[in-house]
Amino acid sequence: MADLVGVDASSRQEQQPRAANGAPEPVTVPIASLRAGDSPRLTGTSEAHVARLAETETPLPPILVDRRTKCVVDGMHRLLAASRQGRETIEVVFFHGSEQDLFLRAVQENVQHGLPLSQVERQAAARRLIQTHPHLSDRALAHSAGIAAKTVAAIRRNLGENIGTAPVRVGSDGRTRPLDAGEGRLRAAELLLRQPHISLRDIAKAAGISPATVLDVRQRIERGDAPVPEKAATARRPAVRRNREKRAAEAATPRPGPGAPYGPEVALNVLRRDPSLRNTEHGRAILRLLHLNAAASARLPDLVGAMPPHCVTAVVRLALGYAEMWTGIARRLDSLA
Repeated sequence: MADLVGVDASSRQEQQPRAANGAPEPVTVPIASLRAGDSPRLTGTSEAHVARLAETETPLPPILVDRRTKCVVDGMHRLLAASRQGRETIEVVFFHGSEQDLFLRAVQENVQHGLPLSQVERQAAARRLIQTHPHLSDRALAHSAGIAAKTVAAIRRNLGENIGTAPVRVGSDGRTRPLDAGEGRLRAAELLLRQPHISLRDIAKAAGISPATVLDVRQRIERGDAPVPEKAATARRPAVRRNREKRAAEAATPRPGPGAPYGPEVALNVLRRDPSLRNTEHGRAILRLLHLNAAASARLPDLVGAMPPHCVTAVVRLALGYAEMWTGIARRLDSLA
């Protein structure tokens, strides 16, 4: 019985004897110890289906049972058929998981085999799964419930604010992807600016995007571009998203001036990685000058405290002169940007 997408790694068959191929070995338990579990079947069990199973002489597959509660996750018709045959025991495969994962597994098993679920039952199951597993993608939920992905999307839209939200979605292939690719790029940009030495793979994992996308974000920052390509931006974005993109773009494009949302070290680290500065003589001269100023700014509190009283006036004039010079440079560069 294969593990299925969406079920947490800790919510699978545990403490179960396993065959050589790794599949869980069924164990025999008393029928009287088992009880009905949470089923996606809205009309309960089918008497006709139980009767058909009770008449067959072919051994039926083991049923799936929650180890903790001894509730049947999948196989209630087989359990009733075994009881009708006069049997006192039945083969089971134990499953251990949360209440939400138990229902997810029940839906997946009923979709894959046995008495088919009706379309109404599948849609009702999808509605419940969207609420308990909002992180699963429309396609993954559609695969679990046996309906179309567009149907899942429509149900999700109708539920609106009644469901939880997650920054990422888990697809039918088990891979995690950001709900909004732009959001993932913005998170990556923030991490790159705050921790420039962290690996691309670690940033990709934290932001929910691929390492290749993180590399593209870093290259865009080094060029002074916004982390999110303009073509990827939609015409109608929520105000919160627009404000966040604006802040990230400002942080990615170093601009000295009052109210800048970053320190000199962050801006200098971005410039140091820019090949147009690093690989030219004039660029290296600019970097050295900026580095000296950044190093001096870190020591200013100590230097000011140790300033001899008779030197204060001269230093004030010199500092104001430098400030005026840098302000002029900033204004000139800003006009060219």
